Amino acid sequence: MCRMTEFDLNEHNRQAWDEESIEGSEWCTPVGKDVIEKARRGLIELKLTPNRYLPASWLENISGKEVLCLGSGGGQQAPILAAAGANVVSFDISREQLQKDLFVGNRDGLKLATIRGGMNDLSQFNDDTFDLIVNAVSNIFVPDVRAVWKECYRMLKTGGELWAAFMNPSFFLFDHKIAAEKGEIKVEYKLPYSDLTSLDKEKLQNILNDRVPVIFGHTLEEQLGGQTEAGFSITGLLEDDWSDEATPLNKYSTTTIVTRASKTSR
Repeated sequence: MCRMTEFDLNEHNRQAWDEESIEGSEWCTPVGKDVIEKARRGLIELKLTPNRYLPASWLENISGKEVLCLGSGGGQQAPILAAAGANVVSFDISREQLQKDLFVGNRDGLKLATIRGGMNDLSQFNDDTFDLIVNAVSNIFVPDVRAVWKECYRMLKTGGELWAAFMNPSFFLFDHKIAAEKGEIKVEYKLPYSDLTSLDKEKLQNILNDRVPVIFGHTLEEQLGGQTEAGFSITGLLEDDWSDEATPLNKYSTTTIVTRASKTSR
């Protein structure tokens, strides 16, 4: 099995995401002008997962807030929030994904900043900086999600919120490629999951050779418990599905989760 010390995880995933962004996918397609114009009028259509929009009640009073879009590049969340009047910083490991945020910003006359970096090192951001951190599904690329939650808590002002999307842990029990080929779904892996330790040598080497992002499947204790351990109070939770084409699991279970969490004290 491969160990993280044998290669640069951040650099591997950066290159993988740059390539995916160039090729284009649902996570790498900038929103249209119509979505931006709606956000300007207060009709904010914001998704952190494949299909479900966040409730309008979450999005009240966005204008003027200091917002960090964490691992959420791609010309989607950051430009929408900027159009709604927030002061937005987009932080992502992929230069190509950040360029798509800037593309929408330039196209539609939006003000937003971009910074390239990995979620495993958020030390450049000061304590008590942001009113809101928005994290689309991306902590699957980080081995230690508890550390991310602690840093989010540190960076938020008292009363600030974290909106975090992540994969349902059950997703990582299965080999979805094999399931799609055979038309049946069968448990293959134990949780918590890691490409680096759960896959056999050949499958892992294929991922590294093909520059597919290396992923980690975290448990609910790491996701939900990790947020409360960091000091957050979870005030909302949503689930979302994907599509039958993306995974056969979609027929039986939701595949993604979004939490709304508040920093109630320092």
